[in-house]
Amino acid sequence: MSVGNISFVKDFVIVGFPGLQLHYYGIVSAVMFFVYVCTLAGNAVFFVLFVMTKSLQKPVYYCIINLVVCDVLFSTTTLPKIINRYWFQDGTISFLGCFVQMFFVHYLGGVGSYALAVMAVDRYAAICYPLQYHRLMTNRNVLNLILGCWILGLVGPLMMAIRAYPLPYCAENTIIHCYCDHVSITTLACTDRSLYSIPALINALAVLLCSLAVIVYSYCSIFVAVMGISSTRGRMKTFSTCSPQLIIIALFFLPRCFIYLSSNIGIKFNTDLRLVIIMMYSLLPPMINPLIYCLRTDEVKKILRRFKKRKIGISLLLL
Repeated sequence: MSVGNISFVKDFVIVGFPGLQLHYYGIVSAVMFFVYVCTLAGNAVFFVLFVMTKSLQKPVYYCIINLVVCDVLFSTTTLPKIINRYWFQDGTISFLGCFVQMFFVHYLGGVGSYALAVMAVDRYAAICYPLQYHRLMTNRNVLNLILGCWILGLVGPLMMAIRAYPLPYCAENTIIHCYCDHVSITTLACTDRSLYSIPALINALAVLLCSLAVIVYSYCSIFVAVMGISSTRGRMKTFSTCSPQLIIIALFFLPRCFIYLSSNIGIKFNTDLRLVIIMMYSLLPPMINPLIYCLRTDEVKKILRRFKKRKIGISLLLL
């Protein structure tokens, strides 16, 4: 069938995990709701700390705030609909709504990838060029890099959505996923999807591999610079400034690379297991990242302790 503007599908149904039995729906929806609430609360705490504490308003924390915004938006794009599907057994999403969700899923995924690359560049400049760091990584320069992340990430997903929207969808309308993405939507099109899937795959790999290349180069350079420090204590202290970012980067990239590699070397998973892995690497990092910022960053820990002491002091005065 040729590509046209006529679509027979009026809406889509998000299936989620196809093998999940009905009596587990309540548990799954409760777990996802818990993840969503923790994501919102944890990231809100860090955002409030950033706004209220002038000492945090510097390049490295602007990079983290960029990731905070991206994480909250991604979770808000994906989780409410799948929670609704299991809580109220209503997975219906409008035709346009599905494409809007697809756009934001890929857009925010790309921005998150670029955001991690910017964080790596910040650490690279801080450790490899410490004397020039404050000249290179000014707040203005970092904000320009962050703005670049949001602009650069816009092109690929926008083109994917524009090209996929007019396809004829006259087959089933069930999305075998927990949210609408390019593969799950275009699979339902009554046309040859290779003309659309290959450019989408190239875009996804370009975003992932370009960001990963910047990160690998940055941290390899950091490793070489740190190994040149004479004292063991100095090396450990320098490495500790990078550990939060390294944990966040590992949570973001390693599962994605595993999924891409396994699909290309012939490792097959059943649909439910594949979706569990995808949901874990998509939704757990936004929940875990605030803990990493707060528990692995000395400056944030000091501020939290100060807030805690102030709260205890106010409580004692009230007594």
